[in-house]
Amino acid sequence: MTDLKNKWVLITGASRGIGKLTALFMADMGCNLILHSRTLKGTEEVLEAVRSKGAEAYAVAAELSDPAAVADMLAQIDSMGTQVDVVLNNAGLQIGYRSDWINTPLDDFGISFAVNTIAPMQICYHFLPGMIARGFGRIVNTTSGIALEAEQAGYSAAKAALNKVTVDLGYKVDGTDVIISLADPGWCRTDLGGPHAPNAPESTIPGIAVGAFVNDRRSGRLFGAQEFAGMTLAEAVAAAESKPGPYGR
Repeated sequence: MTDLKNKWVLITGASRGIGKLTALFMADMGCNLILHSRTLKGTEEVLEAVRSKGAEAYAVAAELSDPAAVADMLAQIDSMGTQVDVVLNNAGLQIGYRSDWINTPLDDFGISFAVNTIAPMQICYHFLPGMIARGFGRIVNTTSGIALEAEQAGYSAAKAALNKVTVDLGYKVDGTDVIISLADPGWCRTDLGGPHAPNAPESTIPGIAVGAFVNDRRSGRLFGAQEFAGMTLAEAVAAAESKPGPYGR
């Protein structure tokens, strides 16, 4: 299992829900944190909480649907001199549920792809060269198991695209200590998942972050967080490392 103590971890969508829980968990693991939300006010509470656990931490803000805003956020992180070794692309946007699915607005696709596909990849492309140069890094992109839901076509398509580009990118670093993974939290009772979802947000820990702790040089795997519910981190990592990668090598 990889020891991430004192490593700097960027978590997008850290102000609430699974992102907030992940931030608290990573602080418990001894990580230092960069917490993203759309506004700095959004992360005030979680920033105080992770600092109380002994983590060094600071907040950044960006509207992920705006590539220029994301670029400004990344430039701010660079200006702080922070060496980012772990990226947890947690933030996501479910634009709407279209009961009249045959008339889904085309804008659903543009907004969904901007937040759920383009922004995570923009962040990956920014930090990946440094990870490769140093010979260490972890990227976990949060996806969704949503399927057969024409009512949520924009969100579903954007997550499918994220899966594709993550697996393709992982192929380039497979066999190295830069490991790129996908995580699916399952359907949880969050602002995105709604009150009728079957899973509590807490059930995603530690599975939502297990890809950051694996230590077997295999990229491109999808880790369903609910598979690891109730496990210790060590148990979850052992189970995760038993999963084969998608590249057949």
